[in-house]
Amino acid sequence: MEPLTFFAILFLSSVVAGTLGALLGLGGGVIIVPILTLMAGLNIHYAIGASIVSVIATSSGAAATYVKDRITNLRLGMFLEMATTTGAVTGAWVAGWLPGRVLSVVFGLVLAHAAWTMYRGREEDVPAGVMGSALATRLRLHGAYFDPALNRRVDYRITGVPQGFGMMWIAGVISGLLGIGSGVFKVIAMDSMMRAPIKVSTTTSNFMIGVTAAASAGIYFLRGDIHPFIAAPVALGILLGTVVGTRLLLRLRGAAIRWIFLVVLIVIAMQMIWRGIEGSVR
Repeated sequence: MEPLTFFAILFLSSVVAGTLGALLGLGGGVIIVPILTLMAGLNIHYAIGASIVSVIATSSGAAATYVKDRITNLRLGMFLEMATTTGAVTGAWVAGWLPGRVLSVVFGLVLAHAAWTMYRGREEDVPAGVMGSALATRLRLHGAYFDPALNRRVDYRITGVPQGFGMMWIAGVISGLLGIGSGVFKVIAMDSMMRAPIKVSTTTSNFMIGVTAAASAGIYFLRGDIHPFIAAPVALGILLGTVVGTRLLLRLRGAAIRWIFLVVLIVIAMQMIWRGIEGSVR
């Protein structure tokens, strides 16, 4: 492939990844890694290195806007990041003991179930009738933000703190075991278990994945997995896509974001299941 063509494909795919990453709170690796490995035939290590860059760029580009607009729940994000970090350490520690192929199928099925749960509440802009838990009140995890799409202030209450914290730990374990971004599990935990509005879930996940990725970026850099020719167009495309994604999130209703997230969730679930099945038959 010609260098200029490769650069253009990488840049355009990074724009798409940045848009979805900023809008849905996911790492751009969901899009970047398959394109680099399947379409461009790139080494998986360079693809993962580019994925790390994409996550940091997405989080950095979107975090400032979301924090300024007070959509991101910083207190909730920092609290849950403790579970994700310890889970990632656990996952990396036991990675050599458990069969990744089986885990990939299992977690793919978990995501498929989560997609069904989200489908049932697909028309929900903001969770209604949520009674905040005493633990969430004690930790001051409740919040409020102004939603331009609804043209009103949204006050929300957080519940299911132990369940959400546990799911965040599992998200970290999955990330450490399978080397995938755990943003999708973070959004599910906050949305389905803790009953945060979908916009709060995605923006807070966006903030969290940047913290996690930044902690591991140095290791990838020292190993030489972050190639400048690959990382440069990825970072530029991601930042451009992030601008588009942040503007979309502010203007779209929560129900529309749920539909987009639902489609991506189904694709990732099928990808994980196929990854496990394909590995087991080789």
